[in-house]
Amino acid sequence: MAERTTVRLPEELITRAKRKAAAEGRSLTALIEEGLRRLLNERPASARAGRVSLPVSSAVGGLMPGIDLNDSAALQEMDDLDAAGRSR
Repeated sequence: MAERTTVRLPEELITRAKRKAAAEGRSLTALIEEGLRRLLNERPASARAGRVSLPVSSAVGGLMPGIDLNDSAALQEMDDLDAAGRSR
């Protein structure tokens, strides 16, 4: 069973919709219903885009000798030394 509802739309939009419905030989209700169905059946943009493939490193060999990932102070010091070397 169809349900009745009140929708407030800008006058310019409703005028254009009425003209389009008349030109296509159908009711304004049918036009609005089709538009809502299309919108609600659309997949979100993220789903349409599909999965993004990220680049994968081909580096081999693991960590450089002397690097301990559990020693954050040493890692910070190495990063600072690396940054200082690049700024020269």
